[in-house]
Amino acid sequence: MPEGIIVKALSGYYYVKPLREGLIATEEDSVQCRGRGILKKKGIAPLVGDRVIYMLTEHGEGMVDELLPRESELIRPPVANVSLAVLLFSVREPDMNLNLLDKFLVHIEHSGLEPLIVLTKQDLANDNGEATKYVKELYEDIGYEVMVTSSITGAGSDELRERLTGGISVFAGQSGVGKSTLLNRIVPGLKLETGEISLRLGRGRHTTRHVELMDIGGGGFVADTPGFSQLDFLELGVEELSTCFREFANYAGDCKFRGCSHQHEPGCRVIEAWKAGNIADSRYEHYKLFFNEMKDKKRRY
Repeated sequence: MPEGIIVKALSGYYYVKPLREGLIATEEDSVQCRGRGILKKKGIAPLVGDRVIYMLTEHGEGMVDELLPRESELIRPPVANVSLAVLLFSVREPDMNLNLLDKFLVHIEHSGLEPLIVLTKQDLANDNGEATKYVKELYEDIGYEVMVTSSITGAGSDELRERLTGGISVFAGQSGVGKSTLLNRIVPGLKLETGEISLRLGRGRHTTRHVELMDIGGGGFVADTPGFSQLDFLELGVEELSTCFREFANYAGDCKFRGCSHQHEPGCRVIEAWKAGNIADSRYEHYKLFFNEMKDKKRRY
């Protein structure tokens, strides 16, 4: 029986794109499939991104027979086998939001995915690119991969397209940063709906309504997901937060007290590293902010 990948799930149907070798999609159209009853009995719910074995039935439809083992699973958005999380944040319109970027990075680190930071709308920079350079260097020094793009000039588009081949990537980030515009640029003919920025509100209209994988060629698929304005820390334990700030790792093990919160304890090597300039002010301030936010939420729940 043929192998495929679920590229969309809607109203009880799974739309399966036939595959040949690895994640290389065929030129055939997606097959509209139902899930076999045995999957439901086993409590298995197929997700977008699942590789499946399916069989063709009548009228050009199909039946999902078996789910192949998953490499990863995200709850929000519900996607399987994602290997790369692409976090898009704009240089301007809306302005760069490092608080939200760090919050996304915490969730991505906790999920075990590899993050890629993409700074969009470089053509709108009005400071000779100084702010973009600062942000790029800040996160590259921590160990993150950072790309700078412009959907208007096309800068960075080819590099990003090449980076996305060979796996499933999920796009997320600040609303209104130009996710759809960028995807239209790197996947010719895609023609995703784009939304204008509301300058009064400082955010974009949500133009993506459900998760769907887009084949960008070369065995690459992109899951375009709704823009987020907030993320919930409830699924993350407060004691896990510091492990999601990767630059803390070189110091946290040498703290005087076991289970150090890196807030006020004497002999805290993380605080010492911050005071010495080895941890950026914005990163440490956001860590404290998230820590207190998480403690407040735990008390309420």
